[in-house]
Amino acid sequence: MISSPSLQHLVDELERMPGVGVKSAQRIAFWLLNSDRDVALRLAEAIVEVKDRVHFCPQCFNYAEDDLCAICSSDRRDRSVLCVVSEPRDVPPIERTGLFSGLYHVLGGELSPLSGVGPDDLHIGQLMARLGTEEVNEVILATNSNVEGETTASYLARLIRPLGVKVTRLASGLPVGGELEYADEVTLGRAIESRREM
Repeated sequence: MISSPSLQHLVDELERMPGVGVKSAQRIAFWLLNSDRDVALRLAEAIVEVKDRVHFCPQCFNYAEDDLCAICSSDRRDRSVLCVVSEPRDVPPIERTGLFSGLYHVLGGELSPLSGVGPDDLHIGQLMARLGTEEVNEVILATNSNVEGETTASYLARLIRPLGVKVTRLASGLPVGGELEYADEVTLGRAIESRREM
C-alpha cells in the first residue's frame, strides 16, 4: 500500500488496464509523478481527446474519427475483398503487412457460448447485409486461431457460402491459441498470402 492516497488511486486505476499488473502500474505512476506536469497534462488530454473523437465506423465497425473510417472512405481500396476480424485491434497488424488492400468488417468479438456471446451479440447481421448490397467476391476470415475464433470462422463460412461468395481463412503461420495483435508482420503476411478456401 502506498502512503499517498492520490498516488494509490492512480496506481489502482492504471492496474485496471489490460496487461498492467501492480508493479507496472506503480512504475507508470512513479514515472508520471517524476515527469513534468506538461507530460501528465498531454497524456490526460490525449485520453480525453480519443474518448471524445473516436467512434465506431458505421460501415465496418473499425475505429473512426470522421463519418467513415479512413479505410472505408479510401477510393484506393479493393472493394471486392472483405477481411473479417474480431476486434478493431486486429486491423493494424494486417495493414502493417502491406499485402492486403481490401476492406474490413469488425465483428466486435467472437462466438463464445460459455461466455454468453452468440451471433446476435456480434456484427454478423451487418456483415450479411454488406454482402447483400456490396460487390464482394471474397471474404477472408481472419479471426483468432483459438477455439472461439475457429468456431466463429466456421459459423460465418456456413452463412456466407450459400451467397456464392468465396470464403477463405488465414493459413498456417499463426500459432493455435495465438492472437493477431501479437503476430509479427512476416508471419501474418505469410498467413494472408497462403490463405485457404473453407
